[in-house]
Amino acid sequence: MRRFRTYNIPKNARGAAVAIGNFDGVHLGHQAIIDIARVQAQKISAPLGILTFEPHPRSFFSKKLDKDFPSFRLMNANARFHRLEKLGVDLLLEIPFNQALCELSDWEFSKKILNESFGLSHVVVGSDFCFGKDRGGTARSLENHAAKLGFGLTIAKMKNHGNKVISSTNIRQALTEANPQKAAAMLGHWHRIEATVEHGEKRGRELGFPTVNITIDGLQPPAFGVYAVLIDVLTGPHTGSYYGVTSIGVRPMFGKNKPNCETFIFDFNGDLYGETVSVGLVEYLRNEKTFKSVDALITQMDADSISAQKILEKL
Repeated sequence: MRRFRTYNIPKNARGAAVAIGNFDGVHLGHQAIIDIARVQAQKISAPLGILTFEPHPRSFFSKKLDKDFPSFRLMNANARFHRLEKLGVDLLLEIPFNQALCELSDWEFSKKILNESFGLSHVVVGSDFCFGKDRGGTARSLENHAAKLGFGLTIAKMKNHGNKVISSTNIRQALTEANPQKAAAMLGHWHRIEATVEHGEKRGRELGFPTVNITIDGLQPPAFGVYAVLIDVLTGPHTGSYYGVTSIGVRPMFGKNKPNCETFIFDFNGDLYGETVSVGLVEYLRNEKTFKSVDALITQMDADSISAQKILEKL
């Protein structure tokens, strides 16, 4: 998949059929929109594309207002790239969300960006799509613009899971409620945390449970606690998928307060520092707690590992 962060794209990338949105989580609702764009791309032998924004508009406006909003993203930009790549998308138009873009009216966005910059042949959006200055444009106004500018448009219906609309907001709620299975049912895949492995304090190694440490900065924190996980190593000599157990939280036993993600990989002995990993949350085992002694902590970690292995072996 080709990735463009500019409005100047090569001729062979123009004329794509694209789905537009933030695609945070790339959930089943997003995938349905992408599938519609895929059909349109195949009809006219055009590339299948995604048009999205970076940073997330919500992040941009929180900084502009100088407000410290809680982290909310389900995935970072690179994780989104990898998920879209797996779905067979040909090109990612990841345009900068900045003040200049905010000032464009919905008509100007349609004319200057969709038509003139990218020469799109077909656009797919959700029925709740809003765009342009002050979110003044809707899916219906885009329909009018598309007719004038000569590109096709499909407005996709919202997709439900049970009696709830599949949305990034509802997925975030499931994660904060310690229900990764519910989140996965809306995502169509395990909720994953992707980042580069960092050096930790080696406490896990001292306890007999060496861990892979990654940050969750900028991401929606799942409920703190211990999870059975599938961990994919994406770079380096140990690439592959492994079973593990992950602790997400602030490590109250050791007086820490910055949330992080520590994973003990079963039957693994290798150096992953500096490599990119993706931790998929499968099942919540227990909440985060403080132990009276290191021995009590080790006993619990043994029990967590056994519980996680039993769960993961059934997948």
